[in-house]
Amino acid sequence: MIEVCVFDAYGTLFDVHSAVRRAGSALGSRASAVSALWRTKQLEYSWVRSLMQRYVDFWDCTTDALDHALAVYGGADPAVRAGLLDAYRTLDAYADVRPTLERLRDRGKRLAILSNGTPEMLRHAVTAARLEDLGLQILSVDSLHVFKPDPRVYALAGEALGVPGRVISFQSANAWDVAGAMAYGLNGVWINRIGAAPEYGGTARMLPSLAGLPELVG
Repeated sequence: MIEVCVFDAYGTLFDVHSAVRRAGSALGSRASAVSALWRTKQLEYSWVRSLMQRYVDFWDCTTDALDHALAVYGGADPAVRAGLLDAYRTLDAYADVRPTLERLRDRGKRLAILSNGTPEMLRHAVTAARLEDLGLQILSVDSLHVFKPDPRVYALAGEALGVPGRVISFQSANAWDVAGAMAYGLNGVWINRIGAAPEYGGTARMLPSLAGLPELVG
């Protein structure tokens, strides 16, 4: 029986592309490309730094990735860069997030976030999305100095929450993240928001949004 629902933050609860939509009008036709490359490089930098054992926190990965994306697509005024970073601190939550979390809470599930983000980043995001009243426990890789999908990250969920992995359901919009959680021993649900093709053996349970999660976990 699932007792705890643990969520990835970026791309799962919070829309990583909302920063450019909100603060990137000056980028014009470059906006979508900048946003996509920003996200790609943000993740790439986290993986490479983990493999090199040269940790810097996720905010540094985020700012470095934005600088690269802007450089590739012709640069931007410093004020635009600052506005994009400010917007990233307060990303929009997806519309299904609060209703789903409320339903899970009302069913007696404990709720947590397990993220590459720093504690400060996650607190800003949760507060901006007005989710702070839902009892979300924030778990950050920053305490480990390693990024997902290192097994130590997924171990943190059970250790911090005081429960075995078999009663944890881990949700992420990133297939690789769910694969990492399941390899460690957590139950995994892939929130496939973009309708991507199955990856990593296709063994994870899959939903197109968070809306069906309460019924899935019981």
